[in-house]
Amino acid sequence: MLSFVKNYMDSIAGIEIYPILSLLIFFGFFVVLFWWVLTAKKEYIDSVSDLPLDKDNHHQNETTL
Repeated sequence: MLSFVKNYMDSIAGIEIYPILSLLIFFGFFVVLFWWVLTAKKEYIDSVSDLPLDKDNHHQNETTL
């Protein structure tokens, strides 16, 4: 089964660019994410980390539903 897929992929012209592009997209995403984590403001991180524990906000959301 795998040899069939490999032979089929070898017959497609220009297919060698797709693994390179996917690696660049993958690497670029994590570089941008790492940069965002390093440059995020501490106040924003603290406010977002408290969201799941905010009982007043959760209670307001339940009453509006």
